[in-house]
Amino acid sequence: MTEPQISNATASATPAPRTEEVEPINWWAEARGLLGMLLLVVMFHSLVAKPFYIPSASMLPNLYVGDHLVVSKYPYGWNWASASFHVLPRGEWRVAPKVPEYGDVVIVVPRGRPGEDYIKRVVALPGDRIALVNGQIILNGHKVPQAVIPPVQIPLDAIKGDEDPFPCEGPAFTGMKQRLPSGRDICEIPAYRETLPNGASYTILDHMQQPFDTMAEIRVPEGHVFVMGDNRDHSADSRVPLDERGLGGPVPLADVGGRAEFITHSFDGTVGWNPLSWFTGLRSGRSWQTLRPVLDPARK
Repeated sequence: MTEPQISNATASATPAPRTEEVEPINWWAEARGLLGMLLLVVMFHSLVAKPFYIPSASMLPNLYVGDHLVVSKYPYGWNWASASFHVLPRGEWRVAPKVPEYGDVVIVVPRGRPGEDYIKRVVALPGDRIALVNGQIILNGHKVPQAVIPPVQIPLDAIKGDEDPFPCEGPAFTGMKQRLPSGRDICEIPAYRETLPNGASYTILDHMQQPFDTMAEIRVPEGHVFVMGDNRDHSADSRVPLDERGLGGPVPLADVGGRAEFITHSFDGTVGWNPLSWFTGLRSGRSWQTLRPVLDPARK
C-alpha cells in the first residue's frame, strides 16, 4: 500500500501566517497626556492643598525637623504666593481674601527670598498693638498668658535642621542634653503654654535671654499679620530684620501662601536613598497630628 501524497494544489492552499502591523507610538499624544496630568497636579497644589517639609527647628516642639505636612491653600483666599514653585510675580492682589485667626500656623514667603517658604504662627492680627517684654507678648496692652509646664523632651534627630541647626549644647543649653535609660539622646527644654485672646493654646519653648525677647510696641497695619516661631529663641520671624534672614516686621497677607493643617508622616535623621530606610526611619506617633491650635474654652 502506498502512502497518500499531498498534492501541490493542497499545499499551496494552506494560509500563510498573518503579520499584524504595529502602530507607531504617538509621542505627541503621550506628551500631551503627561503635560495635562502635571497641570492638574500643579493646579491642585496651587488652589487646594500641597505637601510641605520641615527643614528647621524654628517651630519646636510642635513641628520636628523631618515632619511632612499638608498645607491648605484656600482658607485665606488666593494670591501670588499660592502658586506652586512661586511662578507668579510678587504682588498685593488677593482673591476671596480672609484674615487668619489667632494661633493659625501659616506659610509665608519672605521678602527678598522668593524661592523660600517660612512656617510661623499668627500671634497678632490687623489693627492689633503688639510688644514683647522678656519674651512675653503684650497684645493690645494685655499680657498674653504663658503658663509654665513640664519641660519637653525632644529627640536630637528632631532638632538638627538643614537651615538653622539647634545644637542643644553650649552654655545656653547646660543640663538639657540627656540620655534616657533606653539609650536615646534627647534635649529637655523649658516650655510654656501660651494662650491667645480667642482661646488658641499651644506650647512654646523659651530657655534663654536674647535680643528679640524685647520689642517696643508697634501697630500691625491693615492687611498684615505678626508671626512668630514657637521656638522663640531660635526663629527668624516678624521680630527679626530682613538682613538677618527674618521677616522684618508684620507680614502682608498677600505673602501668606496657606495654612498648615496636619502632619502626614515624619522621618528621623537615618533616612536616605535606600527605600528600606523609609520604613526604619519613620517616626512613630507623629502621623495625622493636627496643627490647629487647641481652643481653651475658658478664654473663648
